[in-house]
Amino acid sequence: MPLPSGKVNPYELAEIVFPYLELEDERVLVGPDVGLDASVIDCGEKVLVFSSDPITGAIKDPGWLSVHVNANDVATIGAAPRWFLINLFLPEGVDRSQIRNIMKRANDACRDLDVSIVGGHTEVTPGLDRVLISGAMAGEAPADGWVSAAQAKPGDRLLFTKSAAVEGTFILALDRGEELEREYGPDLVDRAESFREKLSVVPDALTAIETGGVHAMHDPTEGGLAGGLHELADASQVGFSIDSEKIPVAEETRKICNYFEIDPIRTIGSGSLLICVNPEKCEEVIDSLEGAGIGVSNIGSVLKNKEKRVIDGKTLEFPEQDELWKIFE
Repeated sequence: MPLPSGKVNPYELAEIVFPYLELEDERVLVGPDVGLDASVIDCGEKVLVFSSDPITGAIKDPGWLSVHVNANDVATIGAAPRWFLINLFLPEGVDRSQIRNIMKRANDACRDLDVSIVGGHTEVTPGLDRVLISGAMAGEAPADGWVSAAQAKPGDRLLFTKSAAVEGTFILALDRGEELEREYGPDLVDRAESFREKLSVVPDALTAIETGGVHAMHDPTEGGLAGGLHELADASQVGFSIDSEKIPVAEETRKICNYFEIDPIRTIGSGSLLICVNPEKCEEVIDSLEGAGIGVSNIGSVLKNKEKRVIDGKTLEFPEQDELWKIFE
C-alpha cells in the first residue's frame, strides 16, 4: 500500500527504517527512535545536538522557515542552536533572484538566532514543481543540562506554549492569502502572517530548562498537537490526559481552519512547545515563560499507562496525515 503524502508516521518508520540504523558508538547518548527529533553526542563537558528537517509544504519564505524548524528541534533538548547546513532542491527554470531571496531570508533567520550557516548544497532538480529544502542544525548544551522527549515522567504536568497550529496558520495566510482575504478581509490575513514572529521555540525551551524541573520537551510539527503528544508519549513510554478547553486556539487559526475544514490540533504546529514538568515546579516554569512574554497553558498531565492517551476522557487517535496536506494535495 502506498504511503500518504507528508511525514511518514513513526510506526511505519519503526518497521521500515529503524531496522537499518545500526548504532555502536557509545558517545551517542540519544539516537534515532520513535518520537525523538534530535540526537545527542557526548563531548565531555558539553553535548552536541543534531537535528534535520525539510521544508516541503510551504511555497513562500522557505529559507526563513527552514532555519527555525531545525533550530526548534535542537532547542527542545535544551541546547542553543549554533550551526546550520542548508540543501536547496530547485525546479527547472528557477530564477537566480529566487535563490538569492531564499538565502537572504535564511541568513536573516540565522542572524536572529546567532546561528552560522556552515555548509550545504544547491541544485536544479528535474521533476520538481516548487522549491524543496533540507536543513540540518547543530547546537550544544552543558553535559548536565539537557533533556530529551524520552524522559517524561508519570505525574508531570503538560504545558503548551502559545497556541495550536501556529505554523499552519502562517503557511495558509502566506500561500492562500488572496482566498482568505475574500472571506475574512485583509486584517485577519495580516494578523495571521504575523504568526511568523511566533515560530521559534528557542526562547520557550531555553527559558523553561533554565528555570528547572523540566523532564522532557517536544515541538509539535506535522500532525500538530495531537501528533506531538503521541510522539512524546511513544518516546517516553507513557500516556497522557488532556483537557481540550485548556488548549489555546487563536482567533485567526480558528477562522482559517474553519474555512478549510481542518482541525487545528492536527495541523502543523511549529512555534508551540510541549513541556513535561515536575508538578512542584509547574507554577515557577509558567511564571518564567510569562515573564519572558511567552504565553503558556497547563493542558493536562502525563500518565503511567502508556495505552491511555485521552482528551476529555476519550481516546485521541494518532493523526495519520497532517491536515495541511489535505489542502495542498
